[in-house]
Amino acid sequence: MEERKAQPDSEGAEALRLKTRLWIVDENDRIIMGEGRREILETIDKTGSINQTAKLMKMSYKAVWGKIKATEKTLGRRIVHTDRKEGTHLTDAGRELLEKYRVLKEQCIAEENRMFSKLFRGQAPS
Repeated sequence: MEERKAQPDSEGAEALRLKTRLWIVDENDRIIMGEGRREILETIDKTGSINQTAKLMKMSYKAVWGKIKATEKTLGRRIVHTDRKEGTHLTDAGRELLEKYRVLKEQCIAEENRMFSKLFRGQAPS
């Protein structure tokens, strides 16, 4: 979750904060991509292992694998390739999804900050 703060107003009121979450969901509001899936994909990319990813994220292997498979099913393509000899890595589609999510998040944060600043200008609502 992203949290951004506005400056305190001239009367010393506590700074206002904006907290937002970004999810890409399917038509039934099932999460396809969000911060958890981003972390899963980035960790798989670093470790080359779903098992290691699960351990580092304090999740079960089944939970990590289930999230990957749910995303793959909805997108209709593989995002993670597994092979006993080659190991585990992101597919081109997985890398593309991860990069598009990063760009989307960055642009959303910039726009949210602009709107928040414009609307509140560091002042508590009257």
